[in-house]
Amino acid sequence: MKNLIVLLLFTLVWQNVEAQVATRWRATVQTDGGALPFGLEIKPTKNKKKFDVFVLNASERFKTDQATLEGDSLIIPISLFDAEIIAKKNAQTLIGFYRKNKGRTSFAQSPFQATLGYSTRFRTNKMAILGNTSGKWSVNFINAETQKASFAVGTFQQKGTIVTGSFLTTTGDYRYMDGNIVGDSLFLSTFDGSHAFLLKAKVDGDKITGKFYGGIKGSKIFEAQRDENASLPDLGKITFLKEGYDRFDFSFLNEKGEKISLSDDAYKGKVVVVQILGSWCPNCMDETNYLVPFYKKNKARGFEVVGLAYEKSTETEFFKQKMALLRKRFGIDYQLLNAGVNSSESASKSLPSLNQVIGFPTTIVLDKKGDIRLTHAGFSGPGTGKYYTDWVHEFESKIDKLIKE
Repeated sequence: MKNLIVLLLFTLVWQNVEAQVATRWRATVQTDGGALPFGLEIKPTKNKKKFDVFVLNASERFKTDQATLEGDSLIIPISLFDAEIIAKKNAQTLIGFYRKNKGRTSFAQSPFQATLGYSTRFRTNKMAILGNTSGKWSVNFINAETQKASFAVGTFQQKGTIVTGSFLTTTGDYRYMDGNIVGDSLFLSTFDGSHAFLLKAKVDGDKITGKFYGGIKGSKIFEAQRDENASLPDLGKITFLKEGYDRFDFSFLNEKGEKISLSDDAYKGKVVVVQILGSWCPNCMDETNYLVPFYKKNKARGFEVVGLAYEKSTETEFFKQKMALLRKRFGIDYQLLNAGVNSSESASKSLPSLNQVIGFPTTIVLDKKGDIRLTHAGFSGPGTGKYYTDWVHEFESKIDKLIKE
């Protein structure tokens, strides 16, 4: 009898989903730091067993691949990142697991659950707000064993108990961090199928200290100091043409097996952006989401983009599959080339005329003569606010100027 009541309750809830009503859920995956919360929005389609699903982080609505209801399980694939969520439905909850590197010999798996209704990221209470996090922060992520620190710039916006923002590094940003302040405690998280970040820290005036959990396993000591002058090294001076080389060039194969080079007629006399990327890289996806419409708008003016993809495998069929997913998701119609495996060492080795490639994405701008006029390590996406809009303005001004030269 009890099981029948539970089934009837769930049926009512799920019929609401299937009746063209979008529902929001508070979801969590388990990490070494405990439950990492994020939002889910599930929207029905005309096919009662298919659903559009969006992962919610701050202002972002990240669309997964279309979810499928199979028996009593909802399967949410995130193919770009070789990830998926599989959960059984039970009354007003979804209970199952999240796993990354689906189909590979080793993969990360974590318990997942979601509850119908999404009002706050973390559980808040009526405690007085004892900290103000708005502004810029000098941040160190410290390995507890080696004491090695990596530097970042934190930028937060606080409205009441709600805190959003991101961390900027030389290899990209941490995308849309979202959370709450409870008394003097700060809780932030983000999840997109690839990134899984959780911060638990204490705010003490102009200092924040605590632990940062990156991925399902592992953590670092977190230390931050309020600093409105906090800044990264010049990201335009990290990657450059080596002494002894007079130009930047490459030859790699596209999905059709055709060898593509910057010396090809398609790029001669044009301003060219070389995008060093990987389909597994969320920051690269943010950049691609910006570049695609910009390319379409300016292509007729003598502007080209070529993507050098560094994937988990250089095997031809794997590369084709990943590039097909990228093209479908973002509408890419410029060349994507099979350049190597997904490491900065591989990228640096495959592009010997450059001093180094430290991360993904790295962007290189060439003028009509083929000379490098701008490089940029990493990408500060829309989750970084002003950093993103400033980059867009600088980039578009530079491209416009080069096209007119």
